[in-house]
Amino acid sequence: MRIATYNVEWFSALFDTRNRLFDDGEWSARHNVTRAAQTAALGRVFRALDADAVMIIEAPDQSRSHSTVAALEYFAETFALRTTHAIMGFSNDTQQEIALLYDPAMLTPRHDPRGAFAGPEGAVGAPRFDTALRIDLDIDAREDLVVFSKPPLELSVETRGGFDFHMIGAHLKSKAPHGARTPQEVLSLGVANRRKQLAQAVWLRRRIDMLLDEERPLVVLGDLNDGPGLDSFESLFGKSSVEIVMGQEGEAGALFDPHARQALLRKLGAAPTTARFWIRPEQRFLQALLDYVMVTPEFTARHPRWRIWHPMDDPECWRDPVLRDALVTASDHFPVTLDFDDGPPGV
Repeated sequence: MRIATYNVEWFSALFDTRNRLFDDGEWSARHNVTRAAQTAALGRVFRALDADAVMIIEAPDQSRSHSTVAALEYFAETFALRTTHAIMGFSNDTQQEIALLYDPAMLTPRHDPRGAFAGPEGAVGAPRFDTALRIDLDIDAREDLVVFSKPPLELSVETRGGFDFHMIGAHLKSKAPHGARTPQEVLSLGVANRRKQLAQAVWLRRRIDMLLDEERPLVVLGDLNDGPGLDSFESLFGKSSVEIVMGQEGEAGALFDPHARQALLRKLGAAPTTARFWIRPEQRFLQALLDYVMVTPEFTARHPRWRIWHPMDDPECWRDPVLRDALVTASDHFPVTLDFDDGPPGV
């Protein structure tokens, strides 16, 4: 069984209001990439992945004029993918949805949101992800309201082999300091936004703990937009979002992702990366580890194998020039896959 997470930069911009691919020579939302080139590249990448399920981060928009599920299923039909079905949960207003594209012959997912519904006043603990969390962000004895700009997608999944588990697709986001006019305003807004992102991580971790209390096998995957040693805010707050969501190694309830663990152990050395961004002022690329597939011990008992499909770091991707170029053209993130045995654990 193979599941993947893949952040597709501006996937939505490739579809018209009939949820059909433009597939033409006009520019895509990616810099210096046409819609036809990005579309073809994505088709090649998805075919190469050959995953049983792909958690798509920044999936096509869900709105009155667009359908996330229809767009993804049309994409799968266009490239003759076996992941013919799509499912999503709560939509958002960012044009970047979270959705699962999957092979119905291999697994059956069901939208399964947990937590109590919270009204406008929010709730403490771990309410449903499309509502609001009440939490004190700055230790001023006053609770703040925190919401997800992209509510995580919660699914109950049963595989063809009978393995039943919970899946959470997440896209944590810390807003840029828009509107800041001075260095002090940039810092203040940056700190406030980072507090909100860490609160989202705490919220997600509380849901993980709820599921662990139910003894549910769990996989958490997606783009956490954060990682150990990624920016200066980590020294201010002590932990990254990744460390909060994953938990402390060796302690009860900790999730496992080998790339995250490697990065935590090598804060001053080389670490895996899943994304590559062009930094215009510095005229160079920045690489970062942002995408993760974290699991509970039920998965580690099934001979798991993780892989980052990085065109320059993964030998198989590097040796295939067509796939290598497609990975660079398709998105500024690269897929991460987890293979595991869909049979009796430990066999």
